[in-house]
Amino acid sequence: MGELVDGKQESGRAVLGRTLKYLRGQADKSLGQLSEETGYDKSYLSRLESGERLSKVTVMEDLDTYYESGDLLVSHWRVARLDAFKDQYKAFMGLEGTARAMWKFAVAVPGLFQTEDFAREVLSGGQTTEDSDELIEELVAARLGRQYLLRQKPLSDVRAIIDEVAFRRPAASAKTWSEQLLHLEEVAQWSNVTLQVLPFSAGVHHHMSGSLTVLWQKDGTAAAYMEGNGCRELTEDPDDVLRRRLSYDRLRDMALSPSASLMFIRDLLEEHRS
Repeated sequence: MGELVDGKQESGRAVLGRTLKYLRGQADKSLGQLSEETGYDKSYLSRLESGERLSKVTVMEDLDTYYESGDLLVSHWRVARLDAFKDQYKAFMGLEGTARAMWKFAVAVPGLFQTEDFAREVLSGGQTTEDSDELIEELVAARLGRQYLLRQKPLSDVRAIIDEVAFRRPAASAKTWSEQLLHLEEVAQWSNVTLQVLPFSAGVHHHMSGSLTVLWQKDGTAAAYMEGNGCRELTEDPDDVLRRRLSYDRLRDMALSPSASLMFIRDLLEEHRS
């Protein structure tokens, strides 16, 4: 099996596809049988095996269970999903995936907290061609895949400050926005997440044009990632990371408390319903 998953010379998606095909061969199943027994469309399964499509992580979880392969497919999927992102973002995601503590500030609903329909609406905004549906679905799958780290053991400790502007820019679909707000209300109550809202009343601040993430690894090393105005910057320099951490502390001082932030979300939900 070792030579089948050596991905040094090919994409993670290709490795995942060949691993899927290998496991199906070992199980002595045709694509038709696999489709009937798992409920997934035959042509969809074929495209996964050929490396043409990237599935949602839940599909790999189902197939790992079907093949009794532990978390083999999920682990390959986590590498394959990086194909959808640019190099510097891949480096950030690698650090994000192993971080034990994470502090985030965002002027929009963070991808880690987006529902599937909300993510699809956000990612569809920049697509203008009729053949972009498949690309959008792959981007959605990759984005939702990042949320896997919020439920892997041991749980990462996540602090998130979200600018009020994110809550005042609803989705086009009322149902999508309602579900997104409900999800944020739920996230705010997770044991490993502290969510705070930075209200308009706090006035102007130093991160109005972009997002900030500070990550800590198990060994105590840290990194900071900034994104905004078309620019991305990842730094592991201790002095730079310290400056970013202090800038985050200033934002936290301006934000609502976690309990007041939860009430803010609930009040917004009531406004939306009415």
